[in-house]
Amino acid sequence: MDAADWDERYRGSELVWKAEPNRFVAAELAPLEPSGRAVDLAAGEGRNAVWLAQRGWEVDAVDFSAVALEKAERLAADRGVPLRTVHADLTLWTPAEATYDLALIAYLHLPWPQMAQVLPRAAMAVRPGGTLLLVGHDAANPEHGFGGPQDPRVLYTPEQVAELWRPCAEILRAETAARPVTDAEGGSRSALDTLVRAVRK
Repeated sequence: MDAADWDERYRGSELVWKAEPNRFVAAELAPLEPSGRAVDLAAGEGRNAVWLAQRGWEVDAVDFSAVALEKAERLAADRGVPLRTVHADLTLWTPAEATYDLALIAYLHLPWPQMAQVLPRAAMAVRPGGTLLLVGHDAANPEHGFGGPQDPRVLYTPEQVAELWRPCAEILRAETAARPVTDAEGGSRSALDTLVRAVRK
């Protein structure tokens, strides 16, 4: 899907995703002491970015959907927190090095050659000692999990992500994690997500 497709998907008045942060984002980042600037890449409607801002981070929310970013701004205003939005295509966006104390990439799915360019740039944007966190649909999900993209070209494994970050970061976690979801009939299913957390060297 391109930016126009995502704009159309986000155009309704209701949030496409719930307003609360992703469970893995909250679990991994809640223990961190807010210590400066954070960037949320592929921020969408801002649920994770706004949650970080509520915790005291100075947050940049980056996405290529202008409609999604407008909704993120409204969510931030409703919650009474500042949020800086950046309308940009992540395949082209190049942040300044060592700008952020935290970089979050949640459910960004591009063909792997593009991801392999975006992820190192995200790492280089983080100051030494800062945190990198990626959460996304795992390559094993179509066969062994539920929901999410089914195109293997836009899915990845913990090992693929960790390999890209290892030259400049210490990998703290790199695993496939189960996430409970509800199917259309109201049944309980499990989705499989890639979870990688690292600290910039």
